[in-house]
Amino acid sequence: MPYLQLDVNGHYAVADKQRLAARLCATYAGMMSVDIRRISVAIRELGEGGIWRITAAESAPEPVSVLMLDIRKGRPADLRMDVAKALCAHCIEILGLREDRLNVEFTQHDGDEMYHPQLGGYSPDWQPGQR
Repeated sequence: MPYLQLDVNGHYAVADKQRLAARLCATYAGMMSVDIRRISVAIRELGEGGIWRITAAESAPEPVSVLMLDIRKGRPADLRMDVAKALCAHCIEILGLREDRLNVEFTQHDGDEMYHPQLGGYSPDWQPGQR
């Protein structure tokens, strides 16, 4: 943990996905004060028609993208907002996703719900005063 999952309708070059994963990890680690080795990124190419949202009342569903962030519990709302905006900017820049068709959802977990054998076990809990 954290686990960053981007669901998209399209298909992208491996090099672009790798570049996006690197940028998401670096930005997230820097802003949230997390060991970059704890971050996993999934870019799930659901294919055409794979993910939809009604974007305006009484309109047909539109193809969209969703970025799910499974993170440590306790991060302040303003920090989560800043991280969401920064990560969206990378998705827009690198994959060309539309800002108005991209949203972010957070799922928060305690440190003992995230196990990393390589890093010695459970993730440390977030402490007030940390970013």
